[in-house]
Amino acid sequence: MRPVATLPKAHLHLHFTGSMRHTTLVELAERDGVRLPTALVEDWPPQLSAADEKGWFRFQRLYDVARSVLRTEGDVRRLLREAAEDDRDDGSVWMEIQVDPSGYAGLFGGITAFTDLVLDAAREAERTAGIGIGVIIAANRTKHPLDARTLARLAAQYAGRGVIGFGLSNDERRGTTADFERAFAIARHAGLASLPHGGELRGPANIDACLTHLHADRLGHGVRSIEDPRLLKRIATAGIPLEVCPASNVSLGVYDTYQEVPVRELVAAGAQLGISADDPLLFGSRLAAQYSILRAAQSFTDDELAELARMSLRSARAPSDVVESGLKGIDAWLRTPDPEPPAD
Repeated sequence: MRPVATLPKAHLHLHFTGSMRHTTLVELAERDGVRLPTALVEDWPPQLSAADEKGWFRFQRLYDVARSVLRTEGDVRRLLREAAEDDRDDGSVWMEIQVDPSGYAGLFGGITAFTDLVLDAAREAERTAGIGIGVIIAANRTKHPLDARTLARLAAQYAGRGVIGFGLSNDERRGTTADFERAFAIARHAGLASLPHGGELRGPANIDACLTHLHADRLGHGVRSIEDPRLLKRIATAGIPLEVCPASNVSLGVYDTYQEVPVRELVAAGAQLGISADDPLLFGSRLAAQYSILRAAQSFTDDELAELARMSLRSARAPSDVVESGLKGIDAWLRTPDPEPPAD
């Protein structure tokens, strides 16, 4: 079996704070005297479940604690540099990272100043790591839709200058998807991709709402489209990619085992997928590990993994030369002789 870390791929679903290295989290917390819960130290990665409100609250609390260690410009630059280096080492040639600037505005001079910092840090990380980076501005569906409109206008200002899309994240069970329609219209008018979360914690009805009201170009997760064959056919026919995150699905209790994550079924139905890691800091595994999971739990062959990598590149908002180079790299990966099994 060829090493999945050398398979060229794109990373489409990665959250800003959630991309932090665990070692960096611990180091920054020690620097500023931040007391981390045991779930982020001795018991890391944490045992999570979002099956109910209490479980999601615990997940969100851990995320908020992790975000609190990012206190300086240097911390932000370090996070993006290390995330890009980790993705590069996992075979990624293009990384899309999503961030809600309002969560960091208080320490960094407002949402515009923080967005400027993130975009400058992303360009610096591109040069350091040698991969492409696109930034997604994401609204929080637990907040008022007017806040989302403010962020959509912010994102629109940076269209063509590093921001590639507008998203909607946090607990799917909160808020009404249709209420964010105006915010997404603002972003689309500026030429940004519509990239909302949908179809992980809630089922087909919320996916349908994302398609109907937010005109999703791609869906964050979308795995539960498998529960509605007509909806899945609609997604496949329209060519709307799904950002599938196996470790997230199991860690949050959407599925009990990796075998149950419906990757094969989605592919068989004609859906385009972008296998992603979501929040490596909380789920304990990065991009290449998601491909290894599919190899181990669902017996994906190298040819099948290569096709998933092709899908990720074709689904990315990356420059055409990055996509073409990545696709050629996948072909070269497959031409590499299959390693000999170890001797007994």
